[in-house]
Amino acid sequence: MTAEWYVLIEEDTRETRNADGVELKLHRWTLVATHHIEGGEAQAAAVAEDAALHYVPGVLARHARPGDQPARRAFLTKDGAWVVQLRQRHRECHIRVTTARLMHSQEEKEAPPKSLREMLRSALEAPQPPQKPWTPAGRA
Repeated sequence: MTAEWYVLIEEDTRETRNADGVELKLHRWTLVATHHIEGGEAQAAAVAEDAALHYVPGVLARHARPGDQPARRAFLTKDGAWVVQLRQRHRECHIRVTTARLMHSQEEKEAPPKSLREMLRSALEAPQPPQKPWTPAGRA
């Protein structure tokens, strides 16, 4: 496989939910962008730096006015990832920008649809046992 480099951007996405009269603010990392980079690792690192210094996450962009620029603190970690802290009009968030080499890609495959006979048979029989979770080779 040839070396295909990407810049990945992850955001701390927030969602507010109500449960039993309590407001819950849920945070989770979400991969929001994958950008294919023409060139090698050095080009990907340069694009990642540009993204770390200029990318505006959705939580801030939704409320921005033309000309707004958020406060930004960009940290370069030892492993080459950028962790960026942003603040604008009482809103704060952070993003992570990394470079990655594509090592494996596989398209989705769907099993062929069951025939009417197979659907009736599976409705009458006991359910199939669940698939075993993945374990490292040599361990069962």
